[in-house]
Amino acid sequence: MASATATPPGASGPSGATSAPASTPSATSTTSATPSTTPSTTAPASRPAANPVSIQALIDKTYTGGDLRLGTERGSTSAYRQYYATYRGNGLTISGRINIPRGDGPFPAVVLAHGYVDVDEYTNGETMLRERDYLARQGYVTLHIDYRNHAQSSKDPDAEGNLRLGYTEDAITAALALQKDSRVDPDRIALIGRSMGGGVVYNALVVKPGLFKAAVAYAPVSSDTVDNFDKWTRGDDERSGAAARIIKQIGTPEDQPRNWAAVSPRTYFSRITEPLMIHHGTADEDCPIAWSEETVAALKKAGKPVTYHVYPGQRHTMVAQWPLSIRRSEAFIADAMG
Repeated sequence: MASATATPPGASGPSGATSAPASTPSATSTTSATPSTTPSTTAPASRPAANPVSIQALIDKTYTGGDLRLGTERGSTSAYRQYYATYRGNGLTISGRINIPRGDGPFPAVVLAHGYVDVDEYTNGETMLRERDYLARQGYVTLHIDYRNHAQSSKDPDAEGNLRLGYTEDAITAALALQKDSRVDPDRIALIGRSMGGGVVYNALVVKPGLFKAAVAYAPVSSDTVDNFDKWTRGDDERSGAAARIIKQIGTPEDQPRNWAAVSPRTYFSRITEPLMIHHGTADEDCPIAWSEETVAALKKAGKPVTYHVYPGQRHTMVAQWPLSIRRSEAFIADAMG
C-alpha cells in the first residue's frame, strides 16, 4: 500500500487506509442545514455541447450501471461476507470489494471512493478497510470501488488528461449497479470518499443530485480543481506529461479561467440536494484544512446542508479520532436514510 504521505498526482490525495485505534478524543464541529430550491438538472436544448473535460459534460452524460457480480470470497467475518466484485458501468468493467451483512436484506448500502494510490502499485480493495468493516458490521452493504485503471478494472488511456473525471463516473455507476441488486435497498445508498475520493464525492453530488441519500468526505481535496492541479501536477517533473495533456485539453488556469471553473465542483454547488458531512484535521499535511474551510463557506453561500467536523491536531489519516468520525458518519447517514 502507498504510504499515507505519498505525494499524489493530478486532482488527488493519498489514501490513508490505516487501522482504527481505540481512543476517541474530542473534536469541534459546526453545522449548517439551510436548504435551497432544487435546480434544474436538465441541460437547455439550445446549449452547445460542453467541453468533454468539464463537470457539465459529466452532467450531460447518460449513465448505465449493473451486472454486479461476486467473485472469490475472502476476509469474511461473523458479521458479514466479503467478496471480490465487478460491475459494468458505461461500457467499462470496474473491480472492487464488497461486504454484505449476514442476515436478511435488503440492506442500505455505501459506495466507498478511495484516495490516491499509484495505479502501478494499487491492488484490489487495498484501502478504506476500517470504513468497510465498521459499516458492514452496522448493517450496510459496502462496495469499495477500484476506479478505472486500478486493479482489474478496465483501462482508460484518457483518464489522466481528463483530470480523472472518469472516477466520478465510476462512483455513479457503482450506485446504479447496487440499485439493481436484490440484496440492496435501492432508495438507501450513500457515498463516502477519502482524500482524492472526497473530490469524487463533490463531483458526484453535483452531477447526479438525488442518486445518493447522503455523502461524507474525509480529509478531502479542494473543490477548486486549480488548487489540486497546482499542488500535485504543475511543476512536478514526473507529472509533466499529465500536465501537458491537461493543458492541451483546457489550457492553463491563468489563460483559461472559465475552463478551470468548469472542471471545479464548487462552481456547481447550487445543484446539490443531499446532506454532506466533511471531516478534516487541523494538522493535515497533504490536503490543507483551508480547502475544506473554503468548501464549507461556498456550500453555505449556496444554501446547502453541510456538517463540518474539525479535529484539532489530526493529520491526514486522522488516526486517533477516526473512531469518533466514523460513528458520526454512520449516524449522519442513518438519519438521512430514515
